Amino acid sequence: MAFVALTKPRIIELLLVSTVPTMVVAQRGLPSVWLMIWTVVGGTLAAGGANAYNMYVDRDIDALMERTKGRPLVTGEVAPREALVFATVLEIAAFGLLWSAVNLLSAVLAASACAFYVIVYTIWLKRTSKQNIVIGGAAGAVPVLIGWSAVTNSIGIEALVLFALMFMWTPPHFWALAIKYADDYRAADVPMLPALAAPRTTANQMILYTVPVAVLGVVFGFVADLGWLYLVVSAVSGAVFLWHTVTLRNDLSVGRAMKVFSYSITYVTLVFAAMAVDIFVANGV
Repeated sequence: MAFVALTKPRIIELLLVSTVPTMVVAQRGLPSVWLMIWTVVGGTLAAGGANAYNMYVDRDIDALMERTKGRPLVTGEVAPREALVFATVLEIAAFGLLWSAVNLLSAVLAASACAFYVIVYTIWLKRTSKQNIVIGGAAGAVPVLIGWSAVTNSIGIEALVLFALMFMWTPPHFWALAIKYADDYRAADVPMLPALAAPRTTANQMILYTVPVAVLGVVFGFVADLGWLYLVVSAVSGAVFLWHTVTLRNDLSVGRAMKVFSYSITYVTLVFAAMAVDIFVANGV
């Protein structure tokens, strides 16, 4: 179980929520079951390897934070060398599986996301810039590109809009959680925005990112030629997401921040579920 914990399975679940619905839209129907399975398995291995690398690099600061001091590399359940080998094996397996069972483009995208997350975010930005999660969040937006390319072997404008949506979604999602753990980030000297800025400043920044999220959600419906069901769900859920972040500005409590965090996950689930359902309804399924 310690090695499973290295992969951060709860984060992987969230990333994969976006992959299969994207494949459904790209296919304009249900893709091959085996294609979906191999894409999801390959994506899981790639994300798991990236997260294991992240824990390897961050083991020093993880030991300083209450939220992360129980991680396997901090407690000694897994040795650093074991974690490094484990992460590398996962990434090699992910690349080989995606290349052989999906296509080379999807494999390259997955490997690129790992490299960006580990090198650009974890090693460089996380410890040096308050824009760390803003730029680093690009890695978490790549699964939609992988899902699209798995079906089409290309990256269309639809996939780029979804990438932009997930890229803009990441800061308000993560900052909401970081508000709760701001003291942890200060203790570890990690320049996460809520640990540096006044709470209202953080809330204002979250609003600035949530506005384009809500807009992009609706824009995707037109770009991907989806129907009224998706447009209604995306518009309403986006408006609710914005309402939550605006409410946080007026109530800067940790409890309210965690409600924003919780709804941000609900938003992604609703939007991606709606796009798949919309396709099935259009096809009379």
